[in-house]
Amino acid sequence: MKYSIIIPVYEESGNLELLRRKLTDVLRTLSGSYEIVFVDDGSKDRSFEDLKLMAKSDGSIKVLRFRRNFGKSAAMAAGFCESTGAIILNLDADLQDDPAEIPRMLSKLDEGYDLVVGWRRTRHDPVDKRLPSKIFNLVVSKWSGVPLHDFNCGFKVYKREVLAELPLYSDMHRFLPVLAAKRGFRVTELSIEHHPRHAGRSKYGVGRTLRGLLDFISVLFLTAYLARPMHFFGTFGVISILSSFITGVWAVGLKIAGTNFVNTPLPLLTVFLLLLGLQFILLGLLAEMLTRTYFESSGKPTYHIAERVNF
Repeated sequence: MKYSIIIPVYEESGNLELLRRKLTDVLRTLSGSYEIVFVDDGSKDRSFEDLKLMAKSDGSIKVLRFRRNFGKSAAMAAGFCESTGAIILNLDADLQDDPAEIPRMLSKLDEGYDLVVGWRRTRHDPVDKRLPSKIFNLVVSKWSGVPLHDFNCGFKVYKREVLAELPLYSDMHRFLPVLAAKRGFRVTELSIEHHPRHAGRSKYGVGRTLRGLLDFISVLFLTAYLARPMHFFGTFGVISILSSFITGVWAVGLKIAGTNFVNTPLPLLTVFLLLLGLQFILLGLLAEMLTRTYFESSGKPTYHIAERVNF
């Protein structure tokens, strides 16, 4: 199988048949076999019934159904696991991202990239979705060092080896470009056409952005410090201990100058910062032991090989 199209579905009954027609019209023009994997994430409408009817009439359509709503990352992970294509396309079911863009995305991938992310340069969404998303994308791009404009875009194309190395849980699906880039894969973006929603309503709100920022903190830690947590905790520990030393010297200076420093917060602050610094360092040592246990027991390397020659 050359292409696998993974589509998470949650209460999108009004969009599915039109989406199927648009997808098959495009996919039939490609050279290579394909499959369309729909993952019903516990929909309460007729989505699953519609998908079953589509699968009966089209053998390239495969359907997975969750027992309840597990979230988009879980739906994508199930689709990735059950699919067989060498190239994987990820698409939302709301028809806002146009399947007609698939050939352009694949052409971009053929330029030597491992992951291509869609960029909805002109979004047809209400401001309460666009503004939080813009802030989120600016923060993630700035702090991750991955210069993309639209991490939240559900339209992405991957080589299978990318997904084989990336964890997918919580709401981590939006950070796949960051995780891939940090592991040395080539990531780029492509401006795509964006349409107003065809039917149904959006399932996301401001809370999604807040959860995304919390997940981003986890991503930063996992990508930068997973194999060396002491560098993270130890930095705060050293800063705290140095601050304790400064406040202690300040208190001694006041004593020499004849000032009663006991009535100042300096003694308590000195002790507090010293204990806090020691706790950070001890936490770093504990994290180092846990990290080494994790890598040694699981047999996972702390590096990622791109190619092998004569092995």
